[in-house]
Amino acid sequence: MNVRAVSPFSRRARWSLLACAVALSACGGDSDHDPVGATDPAPPEARSGGWTHGDLHVHTYQSNDAQVSLESVLDDGLDRYGLDWMALSNHLRMSDRDHTGTGLQGGGIPFSRGLVEYEKPYVEQAQAEGRYKGKTIFSTVEWDMPTHDHVNIGIGLEDPYGDDSLRAVAEFEYMFTNRDPALFDADLVDFLSDQTRAYSTHADSLKALEWLRDNRPDSYMLLNHPNRYMNKYTVAQLREMNDLAPDIFFAIEGMVGNQMEPDRGGYVEAYTDANLTSRTYGGTDYIVAKLGGPWDALLGEGRRIWTVANSDYHFTTAQGRYSSGYAPGEYAKTYVWLEDDAHTPADLLAALRGGRLFGVFGDLIDALDFRAEGAGETAVMGGDLAVSQGDQVRVTIRFRSPESNHYEYPLESGHKVNARPVVDHVDLIVGDVTAPASPQDPDYADATNPSTRVVARFNANDWTVDEDGFATLTHSVTITGDQYLRLRGTNLAPDVADETVDGEPQPDRKVDLSNDAARFDAINARNFNDLWFYSNPIFVSVKR
Repeated sequence: MNVRAVSPFSRRARWSLLACAVALSACGGDSDHDPVGATDPAPPEARSGGWTHGDLHVHTYQSNDAQVSLESVLDDGLDRYGLDWMALSNHLRMSDRDHTGTGLQGGGIPFSRGLVEYEKPYVEQAQAEGRYKGKTIFSTVEWDMPTHDHVNIGIGLEDPYGDDSLRAVAEFEYMFTNRDPALFDADLVDFLSDQTRAYSTHADSLKALEWLRDNRPDSYMLLNHPNRYMNKYTVAQLREMNDLAPDIFFAIEGMVGNQMEPDRGGYVEAYTDANLTSRTYGGTDYIVAKLGGPWDALLGEGRRIWTVANSDYHFTTAQGRYSSGYAPGEYAKTYVWLEDDAHTPADLLAALRGGRLFGVFGDLIDALDFRAEGAGETAVMGGDLAVSQGDQVRVTIRFRSPESNHYEYPLESGHKVNARPVVDHVDLIVGDVTAPASPQDPDYADATNPSTRVVARFNANDWTVDEDGFATLTHSVTITGDQYLRLRGTNLAPDVADETVDGEPQPDRKVDLSNDAARFDAINARNFNDLWFYSNPIFVSVKR
């Protein structure tokens, strides 16, 4: 298995307006950014890799609430929509069907067994036959985290289909679910007989995280759709998880899947002011979308916790009545920078930990060079830059939008709108960084970072576009203390009714139409006319 690293400077793209979008007014930045042509941007750094894109959250028939075969998932994600890598992530529950949807005689089986008997053999055989050539495919599981919600767990990415890793998945399922021991191999049950199973409390959740850290450090735990239901996590618990295992718990699915749900993202709590933290904002979870909110609170302690975008694919429509989410690569993508010789799941894990990644909806952009320069050094997303107090740091932003995205009308008709996504504006966001709070400190429970602000807003008047379709702009930031820099961009103007207010995304509304086909098309139009990208941060520290 390998990943084809695609150079972000190799394809030509034209810059134009999104054909299907409402007319949007240009936005002006009120900050002190460099005017076009005032200074020539620094040339791009020498590159030996490129942007790859993938999905970390994909289901098949082996999840009982999914309605798609493993073959169709891989065909759609890797062939039709061109993803470079995919993490299959079926529920760590009892599974009643195989990868084709055929019911299992004798009743359901633990998913760890289904992984060995169906998922692994199909993937390996397909790739041995030359299918999905140059693509990276590996299996993870979605665990019902005790007292919380779902997390994706990738176990043993050094060799995810090796015997040791598959055994570790079975051990994890035995230890951290309430499955009947009779469903597991007797030798596994005997091996774990001196261990206390843990599947009920928050402390049990931490025990599972500790188990991954100590037994399979080549693993990760991704927080899925974190605020889908009210009060499933506190920011103190997120700090606790990151403190316990920072190399395992380092990512949040901020740009959530299930975008074809009437309640965007499947965020179905009552539409009341009390539940505003359990809404999506431009399809993005409150944790990440809220300026100065929980994600900024974590970044403001220098925590390396990144955001990603996934499909959470179960099906698009079913029985002509229900809709759920887009196929892998159709709407949501996570872009990860990989070196040319980085081709394995372990390489991808290392890159994810490194933080040079961004999430996007609707192919708003397909490349992003975001870097900060100062004191003769350069840092990119996920990196660190050390400068002196009062130094000017030069920020360079270079991005590109493709010629079209996958918007079709009517939904599932195969008729492409051939819309060309366009970025209306990009926000440069800065927050201060202080020492991490201790568990005994009241600030450990603080879910805000009041220092977070938009220091510059850029639109088409502020960037130049080259013949390859790359928009480039620069901006100087005076460093007055430890800080982080991050970006967000959208196709929407700063003030669009029911969508944005002064550039801030507003809570998404439910699409509530009684006619099924009309509802599907309205949901699809809602999503493709409300596009965002979120970068991960660059940390800038003051030399001491």
